[in-house]
Amino acid sequence: MKVIKVLSILLLLISSNVEAQVIVCQTCEVSSIAEGLELTNETDTLFILKGEYLEHDLIIDKALTIKGEDGVIINGEKQGTIIKVRSDNVHLIDFTIMHVGVSHTNEFAAVHLLESDHFSIENLTIKDTFFGILIEKSDHGMVTGNKVSGNKELEFYSGNGIHAWHSNYLSIYNNQIKEMRDGIYLEFVDESQINNNIATNNVRYGLHFMFSNNDDYSNNEFSENGAGVAVMFSKFIIMTGNKFHDNWGSASYGLLLKEIYDAEITNNEFERNTIAISVEGTTRVNYLYNDFNSNGWAIRVSGGCYKNLYSFNNFSNNSFDLAFNSKLNDNVFDQNYWSAYNGYDLDKNGIGDVPYRPVRLFSYLVNKTPETVVLLRSLFVDLLNFSETVAPVFTPVELLDNQPLMVAHAN
Repeated sequence: MKVIKVLSILLLLISSNVEAQVIVCQTCEVSSIAEGLELTNETDTLFILKGEYLEHDLIIDKALTIKGEDGVIINGEKQGTIIKVRSDNVHLIDFTIMHVGVSHTNEFAAVHLLESDHFSIENLTIKDTFFGILIEKSDHGMVTGNKVSGNKELEFYSGNGIHAWHSNYLSIYNNQIKEMRDGIYLEFVDESQINNNIATNNVRYGLHFMFSNNDDYSNNEFSENGAGVAVMFSKFIIMTGNKFHDNWGSASYGLLLKEIYDAEITNNEFERNTIAISVEGTTRVNYLYNDFNSNGWAIRVSGGCYKNLYSFNNFSNNSFDLAFNSKLNDNVFDQNYWSAYNGYDLDKNGIGDVPYRPVRLFSYLVNKTPETVVLLRSLFVDLLNFSETVAPVFTPVELLDNQPLMVAHAN
């Protein structure tokens, strides 16, 4: 039976135009992955047959493809990092890694790549891990179709699902990450695509990136994390088609932007977050065609935000549409839909005839004294907001949407 199985694998490899290969199975002459790695040459394929392999600290220092048959499990027995990649043109495909070691001084990972260019990590299932996929100083890589999960321990007992540092030209897509510290963490990562990932139920952030420029984040989903996404000290960012849902907590948000320049935040969906977008120190950011529905704050702005454009967004059923902590404003709000707008449209052109002032006095007070939020539904608050609308004293006089939409835009 074993001979038939090995022959079938050989035929599969030959039909896939593989020039050379080493086969590992628990009853074969080559019964360990470590031994198989020693027997491979440059550009070989190491094919692992079904079974559980108790191995860790596997070092890949040559160009290889490592592919697993359905049912391959590499169990690190909590001993440390399981696979270390130290060469270019390495491809890891179709197997499970579990039980990575935990350390307060070492970044143990299921897969750790260091200075490895032109790599791919495809369709791995990574369970009970400290760090999942750790990428350092490695360019032109693809990370796709992987499922990464930890144990959702406290922040200092957890690592990140996909962690990249000083690495450029990455494609990270179609991955599912849960119960890690951060789902995806990027630092000094430029010219990369992060698309169609799902990050849910992570301790800190679904996505966290800093000092990372010219990146595209599209069609990702961030839900039920400690906070959705934190973006800091970056420029030339595109975030479009993402979903930020159910990120609740006393200091939680869907999206945090801090010191961001020249970005496009478009066609995103923010629903049931404590703060949909928290903004601090952003310049020349366009917020277009986004949906803000049933959040605590839709947008909370603080400190040094200039020349930003908010247009064709839908603000529906939020406790506060906008909080703004300055009397000065050179940001533009134009043709947004506000469910709290009670103006009229006599000429029936779909645009309100009376400008809308989105900053309520009460949101200003809550920003200053959070305890006052208990008065949110009181008549007293309605009177305060009305008086500030008639004669603005505390809120920016020039912060107006002069063309509020009467009907939500079909984003």
